[in-house]
Amino acid sequence: MTASLPMYDTAVTAPANDRFWTLIRTGLGEGPKTLDRSTDPHETWEDPALVLSQTCGLPYRSRLHDRVGLVGTPDYGVPGCPPGYYCSVLAIRISDARKDLREFHNSLLARNDARSQSGWAAVEAHLSENNTGFSFAGQTIDTGSHAASARAVAGGDADIAAIDAVTWSLMVRDTEITDDLRIIAVTRPTPGLPLITAASRDANALRDICRKAVQALSDSDRDCLMIRDIVWIPAGTYLEEPLPPPG
Repeated sequence: MTASLPMYDTAVTAPANDRFWTLIRTGLGEGPKTLDRSTDPHETWEDPALVLSQTCGLPYRSRLHDRVGLVGTPDYGVPGCPPGYYCSVLAIRISDARKDLREFHNSLLARNDARSQSGWAAVEAHLSENNTGFSFAGQTIDTGSHAASARAVAGGDADIAAIDAVTWSLMVRDTEITDDLRIIAVTRPTPGLPLITAASRDANALRDICRKAVQALSDSDRDCLMIRDIVWIPAGTYLEEPLPPPG
């Protein structure tokens, strides 16, 4: 059996995530003693022995939705978003004088991964829905993480990055990474990062266990993780979101 909570697991949040998992494991009555922090999450998500993990909306709808059980979606209380939803902030350097996203035609986007909803799909949907007339396809560098994307923009290696609002808040709170950046635009809300389990497991029962674990966390751990609840967003709602262009 394996379990992981990789999406918002940082040096600051890791101890609270460990305690969150201990509460879930206790409620479930089984599971690995510790969270897996070494395996590629894309491998973990398709492990037939998966007890619990958190994936991204894009991998869920493009590959995983018919292979895993949908447990629920953590609600992080993102301002301007319904419970369980989030958005991406489009961040540029403070010193960049441009004020309109349309001015970033032919600019370089730093993205964490081409498989990322917040780092890639959300910004491409935003460009299309707001009739900007361009795409960042073919004008990207892949950094491996939102923090690395932020550093790439701050350091001048890229012009703009799309960073999910929860990660942005964590970076503002816990690091100095965002000090040289400013937000030029915000995407519309989309369903947040879902919790999943192996298809053979009872996802509904696990949702109840996870909800109880959230409530059993100390106030300080809930604040650290920015988590408020586990809500239900149907699979069909995730699948309604457009897939981004390749590249």
